[in-house]
Amino acid sequence: MSQSKFNDTFLKACRGEATEHVPLWYMRQAGRSQPEYRKIKEKYSLFEITHQPELCAYVTKLPVDQYNVDAAILYKDIMSPLPAIGVDVEIKSGIGPVIDNPIRSVQDVEKLGEINPEEDVPYVLDTIRLLTKEQLDVPLIGFAGAPFTLASYMIEGGPSKNYNKTKAFMYAEPKAWFALMDKLADMTITYVRSQINAGAKAIQIFDSWVGALNIEDYRYFIKPVMTRIFSSLREENVPLIMFGVGASHLANEWHDLPLDVVGLDWRLPIAEARKRGITKTVQGNLDPAILLAPWEVIEEKTKAILDQGMQQPGYIFNLGHGVFPEVKPETLKRLAQFVHDYTSK
Repeated sequence: MSQSKFNDTFLKACRGEATEHVPLWYMRQAGRSQPEYRKIKEKYSLFEITHQPELCAYVTKLPVDQYNVDAAILYKDIMSPLPAIGVDVEIKSGIGPVIDNPIRSVQDVEKLGEINPEEDVPYVLDTIRLLTKEQLDVPLIGFAGAPFTLASYMIEGGPSKNYNKTKAFMYAEPKAWFALMDKLADMTITYVRSQINAGAKAIQIFDSWVGALNIEDYRYFIKPVMTRIFSSLREENVPLIMFGVGASHLANEWHDLPLDVVGLDWRLPIAEARKRGITKTVQGNLDPAILLAPWEVIEEKTKAILDQGMQQPGYIFNLGHGVFPEVKPETLKRLAQFVHDYTSK
């Protein structure tokens, strides 16, 4: 890869610098809606793909080649590091992560081990090295799940709509809860650092389900551990992004954290976020459902978001959640071209 051809627009926007066009990437851009990926999935599971660096690098790079996005995001799952600390997790088709040994007590928390990335997830690091040293001319985003979201799977035993067991554990067993948060924070810091050392140029932390908490509970039960994670990762000097779904009420709490980019889902308009005092770079936030509408609707909605985002430097276009399988790859390619053309100086 020639450094002279390296597209750093995304990294500049993360830092709040002026760019020649608004950079974009799509959450879940790798996989799901791509026919090439679906063919691979006929033969391999998600975990099997991630355990094969060359195949995983191909899946990660595919949307960069197809859509001309300004960043790649590593193809893997937020569950990827959990087996290393003793969590028996399986990704079941049509369901999601299923955990056979859910957390029920402080003793269960104490049984959790530590991660050694070079030994436990070498395939993740090999994939990153392969992509960043040989293949990509855009930044690679590494990522991890945040403690609350990981804990929700570990306590519920799988996906949940209301997180009642998780919240009940948090309220009833605060000592065990904070011990679990600390264990998961240690794992996240070590895991993310290894991704950065392998070549990841930015990191997104997904706290996908933390919107289930109110502000008061977030500040008490979650914010201290997130402050510790981001403060530790700050030393690595790469852009740090925060994202969750249905968490608009927490956007200012995230803005307080030592991070660079506040990710917004489609529920909070960018202009409203700015009015609330969010001055850091923002990322978002087209509702992915709009990608199934006629092109005229997609263009109109995208223009409105771009016009808000471009009011000041520090804006990255993205969806308000991930691409889903029904979205046509041609739509994503056309949208990327439109964003680049519309925002070019």
